[in-house]
Amino acid sequence: MEKATGRSRPAQGRQGQVRIIGGNWRSRRIGFPDRPGLRPTPDRVRETLFNWLGQDLSGYHCLDLYAGSGVLGFEALSRGASHVTLVERDALVARALESSAKELNAVGSRIICSDALKFLRQATNRERYDLIFLDPPFSDGMPEEVLAVLPDLLEPGGRIFLEGSSRRDLQPPWLLEKDGKAGKVFFQLLRRESK
Repeated sequence: MEKATGRSRPAQGRQGQVRIIGGNWRSRRIGFPDRPGLRPTPDRVRETLFNWLGQDLSGYHCLDLYAGSGVLGFEALSRGASHVTLVERDALVARALESSAKELNAVGSRIICSDALKFLRQATNRERYDLIFLDPPFSDGMPEEVLAVLPDLLEPGGRIFLEGSSRRDLQPPWLLEKDGKAGKVFFQLLRRESK
């Protein structure tokens, strides 16, 4: 978890910051509230991810399902993604995402305050994504049902970036494309096996 900055204010009022590392908004900082479990994806992990994906995500439709600070979604927009849906269940964090989107003039962003599973149940058969970011709070983990629903939301050739406190054992239809570890963070790039 990145250390929050600020003077001695109540924990709920403290703000952390994270830097966008590439694209049009390179070096811009976005703020996020100090909330339990909110742990932005480290720079080193994001650098590796976007090296794997290629630096230009022009035209991509992305889903940042456990948005938190929103750095993965905003990083994708910074690198040319045409649309990113950021889903966050904590209302205070969702408001911070809206503020970041406004400061960045993040055209193509949509922020939804919802639980991940609730959102997925409503989104099935309506929206398709080229890239889905999954970075749930380490303490909560991610329900198996999330991975079960996602094949219906991916465009052909679409991929999933999964981050967690341990490597996830994959079951069909998921195939591992690449994986890595930075400190205590494990991350995997998945694709759906061909039918």
